[in-house]
Amino acid sequence: MAGLAIVALVFAGWRKAARAAPRTPRSEPKLRRPRVPIGIAESTVPLYKSPNVFRRVLSGVASLGLGVVIGVVSAILIAFGTAFLVVTMTDLLKS
Repeated sequence: MAGLAIVALVFAGWRKAARAAPRTPRSEPKLRRPRVPIGIAESTVPLYKSPNVFRRVLSGVASLGLGVVIGVVSAILIAFGTAFLVVTMTDLLKS
């Protein structure tokens, strides 16, 4: 099976070049849009100000809560999936 897969890969790619060649146009394009410069706006921004302690503590508590909730939900799903699998397999063994 592996040999047939290798043969199929060889026959599928026998016409492809080993190195990609850049496609060069045969002639200059007849219609060329004029190049319009893009304007750049410069503005000053305030310097970065680190968040205060209350906001850091709040984000830590929120991330901890999200981690606990995600862990509980995934544990419940894994437990129900395992229980379903065990019950199904035992029923198959009994029949």
